[in-house]
Amino acid sequence: MKSEDVARYLHDHPEFFDQYADMLALVTLPDPHSGRAISITEKQLFNLRDKVRTLESKLVELISFGEENDSISEKVHGLAAALIAATDQAAVVRALYSHLGGAFAVPHVTLRLWGAGQGDGHEFDAVADAVKVFASNLQRPYCGTVTGQESLAWFGEAATHLRSMTQVPLRESGGACFGLLVMASEEPHRFYPELGTLYLERIGEMASAALLRVIA
Repeated sequence: MKSEDVARYLHDHPEFFDQYADMLALVTLPDPHSGRAISITEKQLFNLRDKVRTLESKLVELISFGEENDSISEKVHGLAAALIAATDQAAVVRALYSHLGGAFAVPHVTLRLWGAGQGDGHEFDAVADAVKVFASNLQRPYCGTVTGQESLAWFGEAATHLRSMTQVPLRESGGACFGLLVMASEEPHRFYPELGTLYLERIGEMASAALLRVIA
């Protein structure tokens, strides 16, 4: 009789070990750690322990993700409250800079607006048509390297030290783009291409609504 025949028989007759339970104690398997022979029951216990350790590791990871999301949500809430309380353009811009640079710890934040209102701050400096087209075509915030990004020049002398950035389009309710919020870092992986953009999109929506409310 071949081993395949034995395996097939046991598969087709699961009641075998109910009828011959004492045989389980006679079945031994090599322990992958010590090499000694162990019973099939011990082997099952080892397998269960391995599964428990894997599940515990996944649970710790899920808890960590949950805590991180709670922290980000709290920061977004704080920014939302500050934007709602802002009563003019300068206050909205201050709220964006202070919260993104403070609670979110983004070292470099800048903003450009066009197509809606006017003002004296650098937020209303002239913007190249290529940047406007780029911003308008963004389906979601850009995250990645600063290489080749024209908005990099908006950071002045700090630009040469920056390695990653995110660019968040600001849109009217109809979808027309009227500005670009840019955050950058010296860390190459602070804003990486695979970064989730849900919270960045929410920040863009909140900033857009607040700015449109106060822009002259």
